[in-house]
Amino acid sequence: MNDANFWQLYSDAVLTSLSFFWKALWAFVVGYIISSAIQVFVTRERMQKTMGKAGKKSIAIGTFFGFLSSSCSFAALSTTKSLFKKGAGFVPSLAFLLASTNLVIELGFIIAIFLGWQFVVGEYLGGILLILFTWLIVNYTRPKELIRKARRRLNDQEGEDKQDKNAPDWKDKITSKQGWQQVAKKYFMEWGMVWKDVTFGFTIAGIIAAFVPRSFFQTLFIGAGTQNPSFFAVLENAVVGPIAAFFTFIGSMGNIPLAAILFNNGVSFAGVMAFIFSDLVVFPVIRVNAKYYGWKVALYIVGVFFAALVATAILMHYGFSLFGVLPKSAAASNSQSTERFAINYTFWLNLIFLAATGVLAWLRFGSGKKQKKQHQQNQHQEQDNHDHKKHEGHSGHDHGGGKQGFIDKLLFWLAILSYIWLAGGIIATFFVSSGGQ
Repeated sequence: MNDANFWQLYSDAVLTSLSFFWKALWAFVVGYIISSAIQVFVTRERMQKTMGKAGKKSIAIGTFFGFLSSSCSFAALSTTKSLFKKGAGFVPSLAFLLASTNLVIELGFIIAIFLGWQFVVGEYLGGILLILFTWLIVNYTRPKELIRKARRRLNDQEGEDKQDKNAPDWKDKITSKQGWQQVAKKYFMEWGMVWKDVTFGFTIAGIIAAFVPRSFFQTLFIGAGTQNPSFFAVLENAVVGPIAAFFTFIGSMGNIPLAAILFNNGVSFAGVMAFIFSDLVVFPVIRVNAKYYGWKVALYIVGVFFAALVATAILMHYGFSLFGVLPKSAAASNSQSTERFAINYTFWLNLIFLAATGVLAWLRFGSGKKQKKQHQQNQHQEQDNHDHKKHEGHSGHDHGGGKQGFIDKLLFWLAILSYIWLAGGIIATFFVSSGGQ
């Protein structure tokens, strides 16, 4: 690779990363506004009261509340731990965890932008199948002693969570300025939890798109690029997808551009869906579960999830094929290098929702400071679902405080290096452009 070719690829990588984020920006904002509003107006206490022992009703309720409480993987882990500790059944708790990370509103928006409607349907239908397979596997393996030990471990580790029985009703919250200030607070907390993953994930996606040849994916994923891969190839793709996700250790929101690159390089539908579903089998998540429940339970959970997601991905692949809606991979090309930042619907939606972010910033940082001081203690109690996140770790990923600080620091510095890489690529773009004239 000569110098001129490197600088051209460097420029393409950075422009691809930035265009990916530009395309997804409005969807992030919409998703996090909706998610934040739901999480403010639906309390964790209300959820745990209806999530008893494993049964159809409890699992359905856990799934529904997980959907309402959509958030990043690490926030969902902390909420799941609190629900389980307060008496929610093991399977309903896992259903909540799977739903809150796979049946998420914002994830559907991002998938629609990068991968298309089939993957959106696959995400939501597959998320339900994931929960059903998890239920079946747990019932078959019957880990009653592991569950008892995990609950005992939590009770030994922590005191009882406090509840605010006098918290305002959601109807009062939704019509009050204070309620929307809480939404704004939650909105920026959501961004605080994902900015490192998103920055690094989108940067890596651009690098892979520009520098990694198609032959690499054809070697890693058997049958990549073929129209009708064999069952063995589909199975191998579904197994390798989670393994690839394990080594990226990026959250689901940052992984979607990577999933799009896999698909555009010929990886099967099963392989891409397994990759997307793998946000709960990455190493940082396993470490958090080990901190909460012990390593035996953490490894049991990851084994259950791995088996469930592989089975789900394969079933989705052949189900879509049976109905003739299996998506066909677009050839990887540099066609996106033109009109990356065109004045189109993305441009106008980004402007609208950036303005909405400005309003939320005003509510969060510039509005009613005296009122917020007077109600600080009430807000602290009402936002118990925020308090546990702060208890688990400052600034974002619920990595369990100092014990998980290494992962959080690693992601932080990877994000900083990503910004340096992006800045250098922007400068390189000017040199490449001027050199081509």
